Amino acid sequence: MNRIYIRTKYAIDFFFALLALAVASPLLLAVAVAIKAEDGGQVFFKQIRTGKYGKKFYCYKFRSMKGTDVAFDKRNPVISEQNANLTKVGRFIRKFKIDELPQLINIVKGDMCFVAPRPLLPVYDSDYKDWELVKFTVRPGLTGLGQVNGNGYLSIEDRKYYDVYYAMHASPLLDLKILFKTAAVLFAGEKKFFNPVMPEEYETLKREVKKKFTPDPQTFAQLSGAENEWRP
Repeated sequence: MNRIYIRTKYAIDFFFALLALAVASPLLLAVAVAIKAEDGGQVFFKQIRTGKYGKKFYCYKFRSMKGTDVAFDKRNPVISEQNANLTKVGRFIRKFKIDELPQLINIVKGDMCFVAPRPLLPVYDSDYKDWELVKFTVRPGLTGLGQVNGNGYLSIEDRKYYDVYYAMHASPLLDLKILFKTAAVLFAGEKKFFNPVMPEEYETLKREVKKKFTPDPQTFAQLSGAENEWRP
């Protein structure tokens, strides 16, 4: 794990998040007006997510659905257009990931960064095995390895693999690759980049993590139910 880079990422992300908010402010305002004009509902949607070391935080998005409740299938946390009650504006901003832009505020606050594993709902906290908890040693991100390797087409286990791989191999070069690939995914679609994980890749990563990482129950105490999964 490149701890020096992980520690300096926040300062870099903080600066670029402020810059992005300033540059994107006309777009953010236009989207807010469009959402409000369509049905008069609230502009933003916030939801509790799990962050670094299990700390909970509110993750912000532009509202893309009718109402404020989100129904989800725990087997697949990515909500598809077919299953979501999307508004017209919501369908457009979801397609181009514009609904995620308010998370720039999360980056400024220190909850998130630009590139890292995506934050999931607390209901998934107890699903992680001991060695997979290394995912929570980094701040969650706006985009990550899972998002550029199939995202919604990946299984839960494959998504975990990419999250853990990133936590173990984070570097400036890897971040740049993910950012450039994210742009390609936005235009070409997730399916084109679908890259499922082979069993041998999973086992190799598992062995690597177990050699270098041992979870400390006190450090991860905020992970809901995770204390029942730890093994001494």
